[in-house]
Formats: sequence, structure tokens, C-alpha cells
Amino acid sequence: MFGGKYRPSTFLTLTLDTYGRVDKHGAALDPDSYDYRRAARDAIHFPKLLDRFWQNTRRCVGWDVQYFGTVEPQKRGAPHFHAAIRGTIPRSELRAITAATYHQVWWPAHDELVYSGDRLPRWDNHHRAFVDPQTREPLPTWDEATDPDALTAPAHTVVFGPQVHVKGILGGTEEAGRHIGYLTKYLTKSIGQAAGLDDTATARQREHARRLAAELAITPCSPRCPIWLLYGIEPKGARPGTTPGHCKGKAHKPEHLGIAGRRVLVSRKWSNKSLSDHRAERTAFVRQLLDRAGVQPAYAVDDGPFEWETTKPGDTDVPPRTVLLLHAINQRSRWRADYDAAVLATTDAAPDDRSATEGAAA
Repeated sequence: MFGGKYRPSTFLTLTLDTYGRVDKHGAALDPDSYDYRRAARDAIHFPKLLDRFWQNTRRCVGWDVQYFGTVEPQKRGAPHFHAAIRGTIPRSELRAITAATYHQVWWPAHDELVYSGDRLPRWDNHHRAFVDPQTREPLPTWDEATDPDALTAPAHTVVFGPQVHVKGILGGTEEAGRHIGYLTKYLTKSIGQAAGLDDTATARQREHARRLAAELAITPCSPRCPIWLLYGIEPKGARPGTTPGHCKGKAHKPEHLGIAGRRVLVSRKWSNKSLSDHRAERTAFVRQLLDRAGVQPAYAVDDGPFEWETTKPGDTDVPPRTVLLLHAINQRSRWRADYDAAVLATTDAAPDDRSATEGAAA
């Protein structure tokens, strides 16, 4: 183009290391030799590894690299990362940065369970701490267990695998559209569905997922994780209601395969818009869609004037919390119905069935 120049973008794919041989469905060929422990820990700490990668990349190239990326599960259950990078970076540099990137987890050792079965730590009101069920001695606190003098080596180190895919992409081309599909093709599916764990999964796939979930069930996900009590350490923020070995975090839910963080990662300057800008755009889009479809909203849109104030305990004109929750649920349902009706009216097609994905991204 005369008077201008092309500046290709870069499409990057990063994967984790191998843990053992798998079949074409991603299931371990030899489950007994497959390193499920390392797979579970790598999955939990994968977001930290990605953060470190972008830090290293920006330091290496000398400019504020902007990206849009998605975290997706491979068939073997391990997360991998697709990213669109604005601008070009030499393949050799990206491969060198990937090889040099690692994340050390400076946590207490958690290789061998100290408590299991019916023998679990108990909360002691006198000490206001968890204690050994036999000696009644308080367990070490998180601060005590992570004292620099107590930690001589990291409990785990996570690195990328040797497979690094780098591709230059020109905007507006067929290839660009295909790679955008790579970024978004799994976002409407739950993690388990994206990994192939549906009704068509083989017995070996299900056993592979079961073994990984069993390892995740005894792998702490954060300093506040109650699973630390199984290793004889009181986690941060422990309370009488904390259940040893039971964590409500997404990392421990079998359907999440240890992928607990956000699945869409966007650098702050990718769009040069704030969260308020994005919310305003989404609101404007929905209103325009409803207006174009001739759908009369089931709720009145009134911009005021109003004067808003925060409610205070004891306000007599505030409904009970249960009433407010039911009202919010009903309002969301009506908004969803309005939107689906507008989509149906403007596309002459039924809206997609989200029954299998609603709540998966919550």
C-alpha cells in the first residue's frame, strides 16, 4: 500500500511439558508411570508462569507488549495458551524467552500426607488454632512454615514444554480468521467439554481424568487452601469452620482439571479502554439490538434523575435480603429472555443452547 506499511501481528502457542506418553485421545498409556503430581501442580501454577513469561518478554524486547490470549485444556488435561500479540517478535527470541521462563513455588513441602482418613487436625478453642488430634499441640502456622530459614528450596518449579508455535499473521486475511478461531473455539464450552470429557469419552480417558482429579484433591492451590491441614500446616485465615482437606476452590473441582484462573487474558492496553468503557459499550449494544428488533423490554429503562445512596443497617425501606436475591434472579431471567427474543428476531434463528455452558465461566 502506497504511503503505508504492513506490521504483522504474531500468533503464539505455549504448552506445558510432557508427563508421560498418551494415546490419540490424550489418556495416559501407562497411568502408573504418568506424572500426575507434576501435572496437577503445573496446572494450578500455570497462571503464574504466564505472568512471568510476559514480564520476561517485555524486558527482552524493550517495549510494552500487548496481547489477547486464552487458556484452554489439551486432550491430556494440561492447560495450554494461545495468544495474539500486537506487532512482531522474532521466533528465535520468543523460543529463547520461553525456554528461560520458569516459576518457583516457595511453599512448604507437600509431598507426603501427614493426616488422612479419620485422623485429621482439630480446631482447639483454647489455642484458637488447629491442633494435632493426639498430642493437642498447635500446628505450625503458614508464616512459621514459610519462614526463610525453614524453606531451603522451592516446593515446585513449573516450566514450559519444548513445543512453541510462532506464526506471523496479517490482519484481514483468511489465515487471521482461522487463528482467531483458535483463540475462541473453546470459550463456549466448559473445560471438561473442551478436553473431550463428554458422553463420547473412552474408559481410558475417564480413568485418566479420575487420576488427575485425585491428585488435584491433595494439591494445595493457595496459602489459604484447607488442604494444607493434611500436611500438618495451618493455612492463612483458618477458622473453626475450616474443614481439613476440603477446599471450595475451582482448582479442586474435577471438571476444571486444575485450571482455576481466568480463561481469557488481555493486557491492559490491548484495547485502550477501561472496564467502565466496556460495560458502557455492552449496554449500548444490547439496547440497540432490542430497539432494532422491536422488542419491548420487560423492564423500564429510566436514566433518572436519581440520587443514589448506600443503604445502612436498620433502614426500614429496604426489603429483606432473600427478597432482594429473588428479585435479582427474576430480573436477570427477564433480561435474558429479552435478549434471546431480540437475537431470534434479527437472525431468524433460534439462540444457541447455553444449558451446557451457563455457569462454567462463573
